[in-house]
Amino acid sequence: MKPVIIVNFKAYKEGTGKEAVELAKICEMVALETGKNIVIAVEEVDIHKISSLVKIPVYSEHLDPIYSGAHTGQNLPKALKDNGAEGTILNHSEDRFRIDQLEESIKIAKVIGLKTVVCANDSNIAEAVASFKPDMIAIEPPELIGGDISVSTAKPEIITDTISKVNKTAIIPVLCGAGIKNRSDVKKAIDLGAKGILVASGIVKASNPEESLKELVEGL
Repeated sequence: MKPVIIVNFKAYKEGTGKEAVELAKICEMVALETGKNIVIAVEEVDIHKISSLVKIPVYSEHLDPIYSGAHTGQNLPKALKDNGAEGTILNHSEDRFRIDQLEESIKIAKVIGLKTVVCANDSNIAEAVASFKPDMIAIEPPELIGGDISVSTAKPEIITDTISKVNKTAIIPVLCGAGIKNRSDVKKAIDLGAKGILVASGIVKASNPEESLKELVEGL
């Protein structure tokens, strides 16, 4: 798999509505200028608008393991796909799933053709998740999310340990996230065997998102 940077817009004010559109265009521009693989994950309400304006892949930040029917206040996976989503992030530390819900979510995503990026907060969870065969697994120690020290610097062993455990079950690309801020953080992750990174505040809340993203891209 070509190394990837997934930018998670979360629900930051800098990554919602009009601001989300501008940030998405910046991410697209950097992807086109550098030829690198950049994916954006946006709030479900912004998927249709953003996916119609940019050519880079747009993922949802969540889906619910449901099919069409009597459901209220949930995100129907097929509706996400129909509105332009190409994939989804699942089980982020801010949006934990029960294990049965996670398994069902991955199954449904496979059926309708959505790629899945499943987050895990340690290598044991990543190993368990691997049995569900998601498209990617992202290792993110929650205590480092949004911080100033990257996982590749603070806990490099969690990346190599996760890759080793996941590969016992299936060859699934492992990404890493939490505290990623510069090209050195990215390069360390890639050198340790990661196939990319998951980043949020380091880009979304940056004073200059374009320059910050270009900085990260140089580490791939």
